[in-house]
Amino acid sequence: MARLGGENSLEIDSLARFAVDELNKKQNTLLEFGRVVEAKQQVVSGTMYYITLEATDGGKKKVYEAKIWEKPWLNFKELQQLNLIAEC
Repeated sequence: MARLGGENSLEIDSLARFAVDELNKKQNTLLEFGRVVEAKQQVVSGTMYYITLEATDGGKKKVYEAKIWEKPWLNFKELQQLNLIAEC
């Protein structure tokens, strides 16, 4: 698994926003994306991204770990997990 040096790149930010949007749809929540804290990637059949991100929930800042599987050549992107890991 490779740690990404540019955690705040447009691609990683886009994936993190995707994770927050997917959770909002699935759980009918109103999380607001804040920033990427850390990002890692693993090459599988596509790429698995592990992104630590901050989001605001009801005015409270929280930190989540997102696992996103992407196959760009198939226009496929799927949120595998989004777990709360800390409240700030």
